[in-house]
Amino acid sequence: MSLAPLELKQVGPKHLGIVWNDGHQSLFNVRNLRLKCRCAVCVDEWTREELLKDEMVPSDIQPKRIESVGRYALKVEWSDGHDSGFYTFEHLRALCECPLCKTR
Repeated sequence: MSLAPLELKQVGPKHLGIVWNDGHQSLFNVRNLRLKCRCAVCVDEWTREELLKDEMVPSDIQPKRIESVGRYALKVEWSDGHDSGFYTFEHLRALCECPLCKTR
């Protein structure tokens, strides 16, 4: 069974939740998620240097729209206008901030 989200939900003003097909329930701080974008605008394609700096992301950042990219990723349109990145399901799962994952 390949990893896939079953449900996305806003969990308060600063958190996003995903229920996965394996039963895990991920929790993400949306600002942290924005800071982990791996697109070419946010991360240098050759050196892998992070180009997106903490001070560049507003504290009140919010996802405006989330859509599927095939069967492997989610694309997020952010309130700061950024929309060129996408998050593979594996990358999202690795970024999970739920209590269980934070202790690992």
